[in-house]
Amino acid sequence: MGSAYILGVYAQEESLLAAFRKLKEEKIEIADVFMPFPVHEVLQNLGRKSRITIVGWFFGFFSALAVLAFLFYTAVIDWPLNYGGKPSNAFPSFLVVTIVLTIFSITILSLFTFSMRAGLWPGNEKPIFHERATDDSFVILLDKTKVDTERAIRIMKETGAIEITEKQTGQKA
Repeated sequence: MGSAYILGVYAQEESLLAAFRKLKEEKIEIADVFMPFPVHEVLQNLGRKSRITIVGWFFGFFSALAVLAFLFYTAVIDWPLNYGGKPSNAFPSFLVVTIVLTIFSITILSLFTFSMRAGLWPGNEKPIFHERATDDSFVILLDKTKVDTERAIRIMKETGAIEITEKQTGQKA
């Protein structure tokens, strides 16, 4: 058995914000909001703060340590080369490579972390609630089992929803 949702589709950010504020004021639980660009008021009031920046900092810190350890091991311990009388462990020579590989590591590891956290891997199908949900429309998603349907639909109509639909998910075709 799948879940039932009510979708309110909005064309403008202002009408989305009006509906969002009104639904919050009426204590109607909002399951999710899909937007073509981040609207910070919505993100803050949904209480969903991403920790990807903290994770990215740790990825950068540990990858910089790993790159420096690798460079030190290869240039000083395993295969020291004496060129021009300079010391093998000259840190400034490691700097550019360390910065580039750290940025590369942060990018790749953050991509994989985000993909795994969001459940975006090959073969895992996520429901598409509305075709234009992140294209040019704003969509408010309400769980039908947790809200008063008539009151929620009335609020969505009052606040300028261009489309209100009901959607079932999780059913096999």
